[in-house]
Amino acid sequence: MTPSTTVDVLVMGAGFAGLCAAIKLDEDGERDLVVIEKGSDVGGTWRDNTYPGAACDVPSQLYSYSFAPGDWSMSFSPQPEIQAYLQRVARESGVLDRFVFDTRVDGATWDEAEQRWLVETTGPRGSTTYAARVVVSATGGLSEPKLPDIEGIEDFGGELFHSARWNHDADLAGKRVAVIGTGASAIQIVPQVAGKAGHLDVYQRTAPYVIPRHDRSYSRLERLALRHVPGVQNLYRTAIYWGREAYVPAFTRQPKLAWPAKKMALANLEKGVTDPELRARLTPDFEIGCKRILISNTYYPALDRDDVDVVTDRIERVTPTGIVTADGTERPIDVLIVATGFFTTELPVTEHLVGRAGETLAAQWKRTGMSAFKGTAVANFPNLFFLVGPNTGLGHSSMVFMIESQVSYLRSVLRSMREGSWAEVEVHAEAEHAWSAGLQRRMRRTVWHTGGCASWYLDDQGRNTTLWPRSTFAFRGTTASFDEDAFRLTRRRRRTRTTPGDDPGTDTQTEKVPA
Repeated sequence: MTPSTTVDVLVMGAGFAGLCAAIKLDEDGERDLVVIEKGSDVGGTWRDNTYPGAACDVPSQLYSYSFAPGDWSMSFSPQPEIQAYLQRVARESGVLDRFVFDTRVDGATWDEAEQRWLVETTGPRGSTTYAARVVVSATGGLSEPKLPDIEGIEDFGGELFHSARWNHDADLAGKRVAVIGTGASAIQIVPQVAGKAGHLDVYQRTAPYVIPRHDRSYSRLERLALRHVPGVQNLYRTAIYWGREAYVPAFTRQPKLAWPAKKMALANLEKGVTDPELRARLTPDFEIGCKRILISNTYYPALDRDDVDVVTDRIERVTPTGIVTADGTERPIDVLIVATGFFTTELPVTEHLVGRAGETLAAQWKRTGMSAFKGTAVANFPNLFFLVGPNTGLGHSSMVFMIESQVSYLRSVLRSMREGSWAEVEVHAEAEHAWSAGLQRRMRRTVWHTGGCASWYLDDQGRNTTLWPRSTFAFRGTTASFDEDAFRLTRRRRRTRTTPGDDPGTDTQTEKVPA
C-alpha cells in the first residue's frame, strides 16, 4: 500500500522559485508545507547546468533575492557561486527540513470530493501520496532539456550529451567535437571547448546578436562595502535594475530604439572576427531583441580560430561517426554536444496535472494554447498556482524579480483563503481568457513578433506564450494583491446523512462569485 500524507501546501521544485516560496510562506506561518524536488539539492537550473563556462548573463546584484544579498566575487557570477548562494540561503532560512529530495512527482489529480490535490511521488523510500490543499508548481521552463529532432541521432556511436546534462567524464582533448546550437549556453561552452578539442564544428541555424560582457571582479574594498555599508548593496541593485528596464521600450514598442545595442553587437563582431566571409555568416538578419541578446567577449574570437568551423548548412542526419549536412558533406566527430534549449512552450509537468474536468493541463493547453491568469492560475485547476508560469519570462532583466512578484501574489491568495475560509480558489475562464487575449494584443507590436526571426519564445501557432510584454514594475503592480473578483471562491463542502450508514447525501457549500 502506498503511504499517504496530508499537507497544506505542496511545492514542486527547489530552484530559485520553489525556495523563495518556501521561505516566504514560512514567514507567513505556513508551517504545514513540503517541497518536492527530483534532484538531490536546491538550485534547479543552477544545480543542473554545470557545463564549462556556465555563468549568469544578468548582473549578480540583481540576480539574487532582494531579502538575501549575496557576497559576489564578480559582477556576473559563475554557476558554482550562484549554486553556493542558493545553498547558503536555503540553509540559513531554516526551511530545509521540509524539503524532500531525490523524489519525482508522478502525477497530481484534483479530488473533487475532498477538495484537495492527490500528488503521487516516488523517492528513495518508495511511493508516497500527498493530499495537498494547495499545489505550487515551481518547476520552471528551463528544467527539461530538449534534444533536437534529427534523423539518426540515437545511433551516434561517440559521446553524446546535452549542455544541461554535461558529461564531465568525457575527455575532449584532441577530439573532433561538434556543438549544435548558438544560444545562451553554446556561446559560453564554445570558448571553453575551442583549443582543447582537436577540431570543433559549431552548427549555427541562426546567427545571434552578441554584445560585450562587461564583467569584472569586485575589489576587496568593494566587497567589504557591499557587505557592511548600509545602502550600498541596494544602490548597486537599483542602478542595475533601471539600466535593464531601459531596454523595455525597444522590445515592446519601438525596435529602432535598440540601435545603440545593435551597433555595440556589430562592433563586437567586427572586433572578434577577422575573416570577412565568416563575419558575414555571423551577422544576424533580424532585428536585435527578436531573439535573446547574448553577452560574451570570447565567443567570436573562439569562432575565428583555424581549428574551429562554423557550419550553416542544414543538418540532414547524424551517422554513427559524424554529421551529414544538406549539401551532402559528412563531417566526422567523436563527441556531439547539443545546446538546443528546453521545453519552454510545452511544459512537461503539465502532462501530470489532472484538473477538475478529468483532463490533463497539457491536453487543455493543446486546445487553448498555454496561458495562465497573471502567469499563475488556470481555469479548471483549483488551488494550483504557477511560479514562472506562461508569459512571465524576460528578455532583458532578472527572473528573480518576477519570481518575488509572483510569490507575493501567492501569499496574498493564501492569506485570503485563510481569512475567508475558502477551500477552493479557481480563476474564472473568462478572466483568464481576457488576460491572455490582452497580452497577445500587446505582443503584436513587440520585436519578438515584428523582428523577423523564429525563436523559442513562440509556440507552434506563432503565439508568444513565454515572455512578459511590459516592464517588470508593471508586473509587480499587477501582482501586488489578490483580485478576488477574478476567481470562484468556495468554502468547504459539508456532507449530510439522513440515516446512519447511508451514503453521503448532497454536498452543500458556500460560493462567492462576482456581483
